[in-house]
Amino acid sequence: MSGGFLYAVVGASGSGKDTLMRKVAARRSGVVLARRVITRPGTAGGEDFEGVGEAEFARREGRGEFALTWPAHGLRYAIPISIEDEMAAGRTVLFNGSRAALGEAVDRYPDLRVLLVTASAQTLSHRLADRGRETPGAIEARLARAAPLPEQVRDVIEIPNDGTVQEAVERMLAAISHEEKIVR
Repeated sequence: MSGGFLYAVVGASGSGKDTLMRKVAARRSGVVLARRVITRPGTAGGEDFEGVGEAEFARREGRGEFALTWPAHGLRYAIPISIEDEMAAGRTVLFNGSRAALGEAVDRYPDLRVLLVTASAQTLSHRLADRGRETPGAIEARLARAAPLPEQVRDVIEIPNDGTVQEAVERMLAAISHEEKIVR
């Protein structure tokens, strides 16, 4: 089988990345979601992730079990190396990534494509408040620190997510079907 595709799904916290990814994977065969490994308790809620301690993360990183790693918000994040097996089997892999880690990701995976999920500041603020994990001040600070995409990142497709979830899912499906226009 031919090689698959790798997509980094990035955007501000609250933009709906995980929701869109889950719905796209449910609708399209051959699409798999990379389950992130994060140094926070697995009971923290929100996305589906594997929670590990700092020592376990470091041990697994040292053994080469991760394709990509990055720090953010006082935590460590990783994408398992198993994404390479999925791509070799011809599957499309989506992972919830960080804009700050895209430079390293493109260096390792030159054919990486980026889906930039966007939403207005008002939408993001409401979604973050509904989660209940942060204070209003922390939400305001989070919204103010949006990182730009690194210069070497190409093949970026914007997925606006201020309308219905279904509209954004359709946009993401079109993007991974190579029907959407690359904006950068």
